[in-house]
Amino acid sequence: MTTTPDPDTLRADVLVVGGGPAGTWAALAAAATGATVVLADKGHCGSSGATAAAGTGIWYVGPDPEDRARAKASREALGGHLAEHHWMDRVLDRTYELVGDLATRGRYPFPRDGDGREIRTGVQGPEYMRRMRTRVLRAGVRVLDHSPVTELLVDAEGSVSGAAGVRLRRGGTYRVEAGAVVLATGGCAFRSGTLGCHPNTGDGALLAVEAGAGLSGMEFSNAYAIAPAGTSLTKTAYYTYATFLHADGTVLDGAGSTRGRSTIARALLDEPVYCVLDRADDDVRTAMRLGQPNFFLPFDRLGIDPFTEPFPVTLLLEGTVRGTGGVHVTGDDCSTGVPGLYVAGDTATRELVCGGFTGGGSHNAAWAMSSGSWAGDGAARHARCRTGVRPVLRPGGDAGLRPGGARPGPGPHESEVVAEVQRRVLPYETNLFRTGIGLAAALAGLDDVWTQVRTALRPASHSARDVLRAREAAAMTAHARWMYSAALARTESRGMHRRTDHPDLDPAQHHRLRVHGLDRITLTPSPVGDREPTTAVVR
Repeated sequence: MTTTPDPDTLRADVLVVGGGPAGTWAALAAAATGATVVLADKGHCGSSGATAAAGTGIWYVGPDPEDRARAKASREALGGHLAEHHWMDRVLDRTYELVGDLATRGRYPFPRDGDGREIRTGVQGPEYMRRMRTRVLRAGVRVLDHSPVTELLVDAEGSVSGAAGVRLRRGGTYRVEAGAVVLATGGCAFRSGTLGCHPNTGDGALLAVEAGAGLSGMEFSNAYAIAPAGTSLTKTAYYTYATFLHADGTVLDGAGSTRGRSTIARALLDEPVYCVLDRADDDVRTAMRLGQPNFFLPFDRLGIDPFTEPFPVTLLLEGTVRGTGGVHVTGDDCSTGVPGLYVAGDTATRELVCGGFTGGGSHNAAWAMSSGSWAGDGAARHARCRTGVRPVLRPGGDAGLRPGGARPGPGPHESEVVAEVQRRVLPYETNLFRTGIGLAAALAGLDDVWTQVRTALRPASHSARDVLRAREAAAMTAHARWMYSAALARTESRGMHRRTDHPDLDPAQHHRLRVHGLDRITLTPSPVGDREPTTAVVR
């Protein structure tokens, strides 16, 4: 049910922030317990975000033990052996269950094979999210579209008890007082132009850290996706069937979609790189067009046959959308260690399932379903314990909302902050071909940007959109600093984190790096599988 107009203050058992796959599964799970639920989305729930823009695979594996074992083993080495079988087993079980639920209760029209069996290893994003919105509304969830959250609300004991935000369409502010909050706002792609990720500016991680939560896996945040040059169409899986070429038409040796992207990046520093999908046979070509019809739109419009005619490609940073860094998870219910705060989807770390290698679409889709359902259920159970409690709440936000005022004169415009962050995180030379010197120089520049954010960044006006833009700039700056602080501390190459000055995997660094703090960042090694970190290092 959607109500219009909404009052300025709402009350609910559970507030879900974010309306993508993780947020909608969280809302459904919370509502299923009998909890009252409000879902606030920056855009329009069901049509905004990375999944709604295109199709995605799902890490859907049947219950056969051998199939499950192969599925888990397929990426363990790529991920630097940082994933945990406990979490992979849980995600495989829950995904199998929820995809079945999507097929039956959600009536999702999965295609069928020649024997009439449903093929449940992928979904069309627009249809999937349209049905999820319908299901959420039918479950009685109150949906606030175009209503980004700008800060959390906490009580005197530090428990998260709601959030405040702005309304983009009709202006003004609102707040939701809740027994628990689920953050499912996605990762951070630094407005690199990757498909569907413009709203993914790391808002949830900033909200969580301001409340006292930690992060993990932030060094594994430098995934670059292949796209036709000049487009945002980042569907890298199809480039499995590609041959990459120099400008003169000769083959670019070593280039590939899985292990050869650094070869493409090195070539792009000096020349254009071309590609042709000539390794797909007729059956595969037909399947590709059926599976991802939007992949072919730019080619069809330009009159290019991508299976026979070379076309220029580029690489776009996907940050923690495809990377595995995010808010540290402390419990099986996706709690964060901060009372009342839960995380799901790309806002949460995916190290537990993918280690240090990109989750890709399929693992991320499975994680979104699973973590969303656990977080929604966990938040509802937490809220139930607080029934009747009406604490005095204070706003928990800071950066980009309430500058310290120590810097005289006007502060930087949010667009200047974003440009400075992008100048340090988008280049392949810094973020893909990492060195200690390069990371330290970029981090020093980001520290200066952060000082400006903290002391002088303020919205250009009181309009809801300007408030949001300033907050997004702060979130991207914080994200970049966490990312490079962790990358500088991990002096080895593991997963997608590649250090050219430390090219080998170091067995002594088979641990996670927890990250805490905003102004002063703390890095803490943590053994894989352990809940508590070891000695902290402050940079």
